[in-house]
Amino acid sequence: MKKILNIAIVLAAAAAFTACEDVIDLEVPKGKVLPVVDAWLTDEPGAQHIRITETVPYTSQAPAPVIGDAVVTLTDLTDGKVYPFTFANGQYTHDPGAGVRIGKLNHAYKLRVEIKSNVFEAIDTVKRVPEIDSITYEYKSKENDGAEEDGYLARFHGRDLAGATDYYWIRSFRNTRENKNRLVDMTAIDGSFAENVSDSSIFILPLSEGITRYDKPFQLDETVIVRLSSCTKASHEFIGQVNSQLSNGGLFAKILENVKSNIINTNNTGKERVLGWFGASSVRYKEKKIAR
Repeated sequence: MKKILNIAIVLAAAAAFTACEDVIDLEVPKGKVLPVVDAWLTDEPGAQHIRITETVPYTSQAPAPVIGDAVVTLTDLTDGKVYPFTFANGQYTHDPGAGVRIGKLNHAYKLRVEIKSNVFEAIDTVKRVPEIDSITYEYKSKENDGAEEDGYLARFHGRDLAGATDYYWIRSFRNTRENKNRLVDMTAIDGSFAENVSDSSIFILPLSEGITRYDKPFQLDETVIVRLSSCTKASHEFIGQVNSQLSNGGLFAKILENVKSNIINTNNTGKERVLGWFGASSVRYKEKKIAR
C-alpha cells in the first residue's frame, strides 16, 4: 500500500509541473545592426557571387535587408589579378565568362569590402581536394532493418589525399544543387574527425554514410548529390562553429553566440565591424540516381 501511495504522489507531482507551464513573452533587445558578408570563392567555372546583408532582431521574421551600395573587389594575391564585383538582383557578382575559373589551386585571395567609410578585408586560400570515386546505396525498411523510414541509404566513396593535413567540407543534396534541397553539412580532417589520426585513408563510415537524412531517406528515381570541398583550417573551424549553433538545442543547449569572423576592419582604431566569413574552396561533385 505504501508503495502504491508513493507512486501516486510522484504522478500527481508530475501532473502539477506540466499543468503549471506558462508561455512567457520576453522582450529581447534589438541590438546593434551589423553588416553580414557571405563570400565563398570556388574553383568552379563561371560567375562567383557574394551577398551582403544586415542583421535583424532575434525574434524578427522579416528577411535580412540587403546592402547594395558596398564596393567589393577580390584580389588574387598569387598572380596579382583584381576582380571587381557589381551589384544586381540582391548580390555582388563577377563573371569571368563561360568555362573560365577565378579560383585556382593554391592561390591566396583577398576580399575587400568598402561600406560607407569603412574598409574590411579577409584572406583565404584554395586548397586541394580529392575526387569522389563513387556513390552506392542500399534499401532499408522500418520493419526488417530498424530504419526510421523505408528508403535508400546512400554512401559516397573517396580517399583522403596523402602527404599533408587536409580539411574538408561535405554537403549532400536531393535531386538538385539548390540550397532548398540541401540535406547535410559535415566537416572532416583527412577523411576522419581529428588531426593526426590517419593520412590517405578512405573516408570513415560516419562521414561517408552521413550524406543521408535518416528521417527522410532517398526514394526511387531521386538523385543523390554529394559535394566535397577543400577548406583551410580556419574555414574548417568556422563551418564547425556554424553547424554547432544550428544544431544547438534541447535540455543542455548552450547560449547562442555570434560566430567569429575573419573579415577585419583595416582601420586599427575603427570600431565598426562585420559578421560573416570569406572562404575559398576547390570543389568536386558526384551524382547518382536511385534505381532498382
